Amino acid sequence: MPATTRDLIMTATKQELPDLVFKNAKVVDVFNRGIIAADVAVTGEHIVGLGRYSGKREVDVRGCYLLPAFTDAHIHFESSMLTPGEYARLAVARGTTAVIADPHEIANVCGEDGLDYTLRCAEGIPFDVHFMLPSCVPATGFEHSGAVIDSEMTHRLMKKYPFYGLGEMMNAPGVLNADEEVLGKLSSAERIDGHAPMVTGSNLCGYLCAGVMTDHEVGDPEEMLEKISMGMYIQIREGTSAKNLAQLLPTVTPYNMNRVMFCTDDFHIDDLADRGSIANCVAKAVGLGMDPLDAITIAALNPALCYGLRHRGAIAPGYLADIIISRDLICQEIEEVYHHGVLAAKDGKAVFTAVKPSPQRVSNTVKLPDLSEETFMYEFSPEMPVIQVLPHSLVTKKVFRESADGLNLCAVIERHGKCGSVGRGFVDSFSVKNGAIAQSIGHDSHNVIVIGDNPHDMYLAVQALGEGGGIAVAMNGAVTATMPLPIAGLMSDKTAEEVLEEYRALCTAAGRLDCNSQIDPFMMLSFLPLPVIPELKLTDSGVFDVNLQQFYGNI
Repeated sequence: MPATTRDLIMTATKQELPDLVFKNAKVVDVFNRGIIAADVAVTGEHIVGLGRYSGKREVDVRGCYLLPAFTDAHIHFESSMLTPGEYARLAVARGTTAVIADPHEIANVCGEDGLDYTLRCAEGIPFDVHFMLPSCVPATGFEHSGAVIDSEMTHRLMKKYPFYGLGEMMNAPGVLNADEEVLGKLSSAERIDGHAPMVTGSNLCGYLCAGVMTDHEVGDPEEMLEKISMGMYIQIREGTSAKNLAQLLPTVTPYNMNRVMFCTDDFHIDDLADRGSIANCVAKAVGLGMDPLDAITIAALNPALCYGLRHRGAIAPGYLADIIISRDLICQEIEEVYHHGVLAAKDGKAVFTAVKPSPQRVSNTVKLPDLSEETFMYEFSPEMPVIQVLPHSLVTKKVFRESADGLNLCAVIERHGKCGSVGRGFVDSFSVKNGAIAQSIGHDSHNVIVIGDNPHDMYLAVQALGEGGGIAVAMNGAVTATMPLPIAGLMSDKTAEEVLEEYRALCTAAGRLDCNSQIDPFMMLSFLPLPVIPELKLTDSGVFDVNLQQFYGNI
């Protein structure tokens, strides 16, 4: 039975024995930014005391630090290509026991069925998932998604499911124009996440008047300072492609650090397995000069304060016993992780299994039109702008080129069986040679996207995706690697270990295409269709100028 308030008081005051005591700990104090030498007593799910305690069970952690476990302030499970339970197994092992999650990727493909499936995946595991209801399904009206969630449905879903708030509001133009549909969605929740790259000045004021409280799309120090001054929380992102920590960290001061959190947003499985999620942010921040205790506070306490997660994010009486036991302060030598007072990971491995509900209603989602090699044969025009990708950024540049030399062909194909449209364009600085990469991951409507230097390999790679979807690499007239993602064409139904092995093989195959070494080819490709991040994108309707909000004539 759960511990009662009486139980907590009686064990805190040593009138009864607590369930568990960590002896001889170096406790991280996120309130005073210090280290306390103490035992830590736990009863049920909660910490009850710091000091000198005896317990029913005692664990000597001499030489180790006890830290509050971390919260990732903004993620999409789908970007890891893992189900929530398998994601949790990797994340918990590296010290993250809670996330603020927006399942808008699977919602854009499968609508309510996708949301229901994802929520069920997160049940019964030692990992706290605070789901935000997607606000932008589709993200804009400039592409074709598999589902639509309007304002009326938003209110219905908010009442039906335990959503914690409204997910990132990417439709900044809709907010600023006081679009009735957008306002209807905003009225459904008190907690609203933001997505407002380069929104400043009076437009920022208008955006914040809509009730938005966070932004993870900040890449410029001046923009960060302005948004903090206007009352926003900034989620400094260190993802697979988008990496903002090094640029933004010098902007963090003792005066504004309480408005800063860490997030990964979109993080591939290899990064999650190799570097951890928020532990990686802490280690990198400290490596860049931040005090470890400040980094830990940002990683653990600040998300709890921002999102109103009471009694979380600290080692203190009455707080949930979400605890990292580590031999170092940057959590690169974690020995154990506890979730609500129960061991969840030991020696870098989770000690629980993932929940796997039936994916039947979110399977076989790729419904492509009839295609041929001719689909990917199109002429270059110097008058048509070219998409230039940038290292470590989701922002692209609009450039013009005199010829197609050094450029890649790219196409986005509507895959939800609705209209069969195909958008075509050219991409600079991706540098695929002698082959192609295709995938059913294309934010946020997740149409099929393919990039390559010849129509034959592009066609082969797309055909290799099948009805289930996934990622495929073709080279010199042959498919060299595939990774099936049968859950909405976004996630695998296999274990994290199996998915990691498949993904590494995929990376090896992609490496033979001599892609730009400054980008992650799969993550970068997935963001080329997203028409809410400047400057130029490619949707199934054609090349789109995000700043001008207009299409160029499709090739």
